[in-house]
Amino acid sequence: MSSRAEFSDSLNSLRAEHADLQEQLADPELHANPARAKKVNRRYAELSQIIAADDRLEQLESDLEAAEELAKEDDMFADEADETRSRVAEQTEKLRRLLIPRDPDDGRDVIMEIKGGEGGEESALFAADLLRMYSHYAESRGWKVEMLDATTSDLGGYKDVQVAIKSNANDPAEGVWASLKYEGGVHRVQRVPATESQGRIHTSTTGVLVFPEVDEPEEVQIDQNDLKIDVYRSSGPGGQSVNTTDSAVRITHVPTGIVVSMQNEKSQIQNRAAAMRVLQARLLARQQEERAAAEADVRSSQIRSMDRSERIRTYNFPENRIADHRTGYKAYNLDHVLGGALGPVIESAIVADEEARLAQLGEK
Repeated sequence: MSSRAEFSDSLNSLRAEHADLQEQLADPELHANPARAKKVNRRYAELSQIIAADDRLEQLESDLEAAEELAKEDDMFADEADETRSRVAEQTEKLRRLLIPRDPDDGRDVIMEIKGGEGGEESALFAADLLRMYSHYAESRGWKVEMLDATTSDLGGYKDVQVAIKSNANDPAEGVWASLKYEGGVHRVQRVPATESQGRIHTSTTGVLVFPEVDEPEEVQIDQNDLKIDVYRSSGPGGQSVNTTDSAVRITHVPTGIVVSMQNEKSQIQNRAAAMRVLQARLLARQQEERAAAEADVRSSQIRSMDRSERIRTYNFPENRIADHRTGYKAYNLDHVLGGALGPVIESAIVADEEARLAQLGEK
């Protein structure tokens, strides 16, 4: 039986959807709504990858059929048939993985928050290390990092820092969320702190929160009557005032209790806009988590845990070792990873998530 036959029903449906989206993209009215156009283009790009993989598999199966016929008459074609058969198997697996129902938010940009945890000043210093790591990784991917807000510590670390990470939009199907959604959780560091005079190794923790960014404000409806907005003067390390006007903004979403504070900009208007941007992302993430919690199948297949207190990774400086506790990934190149070479670590989470979902599909 043809390898493609096992996917025929799904592929027929997806090809029909792909054709429909192509028609929508050709309609000028669609582009009058940027948010809708962005979603359609993102889905079209995802399906285009599947269609291209299926076309390639169909061509390989045709080549294999021809090679097997020739091999019956001439043994010289036997090796070619074996090689093509191997390529068919590889392409079948590629198509199978592409057909795994993907996270609809994979094409989104993200807002990331890195917070100092246990360990005081050392935790804040490691938060700065993590920000540099993600910034270098983003740079290697052609992404842009935008500082939204930061509260620094006395030694130059971060008690709390929030950034927006945006893709270059060259590939609508592959956004920042597809990779960085696995980074949320507790990151543990083991090293000799700069403040340690006896050379003893300390263990500290730093928390990372990652939210898919809202494409358009209309995606998350916020009633202004549900907001409590406070303004105050910005403060730096030690609590000293760094501004003479009440430019810092704190927004509380009363129904959910979510609080967002911004003081990075000198303008109250800019800080308020940044705070609303983060609030929208947090509310979107809350909606998604509530939906996922109600769907046991989705919840059980995700490597990306909804438990933000989960310890996901250890960074051991004396051994130059990094270990991901969810996937079993371990390597002794911590210096390179902190320099931005995060790809293999993230790939281990992506593969583990795919394997879990493939196994679940197999059970069904």
